[in-house]
Amino acid sequence: MRTISISDAKIQFSRLIASVIAGEEIVIARSGTPVARLVPFKSETAPSRRQLGILGGKLSVPDDFDAALPEQTLRDFEGR
Repeated sequence: MRTISISDAKIQFSRLIASVIAGEEIVIARSGTPVARLVPFKSETAPSRRQLGILGGKLSVPDDFDAALPEQTLRDFEGR
């Protein structure tokens, strides 16, 4: 994460936006004290990137997962 002064941020704003679009976070400081942070905008409607393997090793599938369901369960699904 890069820190930049307000005056430098004014001068380099277009370059900073390009860096943020590329995924970088930038802290803007006044007199060395952080006062703001530029981060990529995440739209509520845009799909997020999926992270594959996030649950790796945390789930297990029983050996009989594809076995026939009990008759009562089948009847319950059919609404009998």
